[in-house]
Amino acid sequence: MNLTISGHHLAVTPALRNYVTTKLDRITRHFDQVVGIKVLLTVEKQKEKERRQRAECRIHVKGNDMFAESSHEDLYAALDELVDKLDRQVWKHKTRMQDHHHDPQKRLN
Repeated sequence: MNLTISGHHLAVTPALRNYVTTKLDRITRHFDQVVGIKVLLTVEKQKEKERRQRAECRIHVKGNDMFAESSHEDLYAALDELVDKLDRQVWKHKTRMQDHHHDPQKRLN
């Protein structure tokens, strides 16, 4: 699995990198066919303080790409919200793949 963490108007510190990787471990625990993850952390230059810190993530899994973004005044809270969104998407994708194979109905003669 390839993991890319980058920052826009932000220096990605080792503590921040560690926090992102521990949060994303939850997704890889639920679904082991993750090919690559790209995370972009941004600090926007807005006048208002809330929704200024933004986190985006694109996950490439076998057969699909998923994208989520989250904004908050605290970057760690934005990351928590982002991982929750991605976890729901991955779980939905996994159940779709499992439900695809079902037993055919038996014919009554």
